[in-house]
Amino acid sequence: MAIEVESLKELLKNVKDGQINVDEAVEKLKTLPFEDLGFAKVDHHRNLRNGYPEVVYCEGKTNEQIKAIILKLMEKNNNIMATRAKPEVFEKVKEITEDAVYYESARIIVVKRREILKSEKTIAIVTAGTSDIPVAEEAAVTAETMGNSVVRVYDVGVAGIHRLFAKSEILLKANVLVVVAGMEGALASVVAGMVDKPVIAVPTSIGYGANFGGLSALLTMLNSCASGIGVVNIDNGFGAGFLAAMINRL
Repeated sequence: MAIEVESLKELLKNVKDGQINVDEAVEKLKTLPFEDLGFAKVDHHRNLRNGYPEVVYCEGKTNEQIKAIILKLMEKNNNIMATRAKPEVFEKVKEITEDAVYYESARIIVVKRREILKSEKTIAIVTAGTSDIPVAEEAAVTAETMGNSVVRVYDVGVAGIHRLFAKSEILLKANVLVVVAGMEGALASVVAGMVDKPVIAVPTSIGYGANFGGLSALLTMLNSCASGIGVVNIDNGFGAGFLAAMINRL
């Protein structure tokens, strides 16, 4: 956010000092709200409003559309994140920038254009099982890309709750916790009952038939008797990581 604000201040200062005229400034400001590519309207103003640039959701978009959007975002010198990206999308993105990194488990492409100062406060990403890790990694990579310190606590579900208790020191030190669980989704309630920090619960679609693609875990988390839990959509690791990052910088 600081980069966008400083760029805007610099532009206004240049107009005031006579280094550029008003018409030139207007041209530079034309693309500030958004840029219309026909198939997409790239929101350049989001960084100024929300503190982080628009994120590219790759599912449903063609490789050429994704490349075009990322190219436009790169012009603003922003860090870029593309979620739900397949390996073939990453191969296409590498054609336009060498700065792209692919996090396979998270299915996220990150194009790092500038350093972000990391928060000293920690976000803990906790999973019930190993099968929940892809969703957890989406949350973790999202939070890290937004400038947060993340600690991972994986495979500590209620079927072997002693594994969770063994990590209690890490959980208690965290400023925000993201709890990712499929099956019946009970882990979020247990963790929220242990800590005095906000817990973001992420139901996953992991489970047998009566799991209903994550609906059972979602309903369990929504009906938790523990206080301090917020619930995001099924398999929405990105939403949980983004929310955790926003809470962590307050």
